[in-house]
Amino acid sequence: MTDEKISPELFAHLVDLAAIALDPTQSEYLRSELNKQLNVIEELKAIPIDESVPLASHGVVIDSQNMPALRSDECKPSIHAEQIVGGAPESEDGYFIVPEIPHEDM
Repeated sequence: MTDEKISPELFAHLVDLAAIALDPTQSEYLRSELNKQLNVIEELKAIPIDESVPLASHGVVIDSQNMPALRSDECKPSIHAEQIVGGAPESEDGYFIVPEIPHEDM
């Protein structure tokens, strides 16, 4: 690979932070793919773009002519909330109880 921004040591640290288990083959494949994506981003950043070109967050410009009408925000409690929480292995006072995720100081 031409430029590896994510070293094996950094990747191992990220895997530890994410608390996921990967075998060596999966680990190297994922690290390689992430490095490829970062290299493509660097290539895209190197493309000269005239300052007169407006920035866009997506390919379609949203303006007053093609913007859909906004709906009003309405808070509607679920009629199935008790049933959903009741289906959880553990709950208390209408909230899910989930196992604590073990972690080290970050």
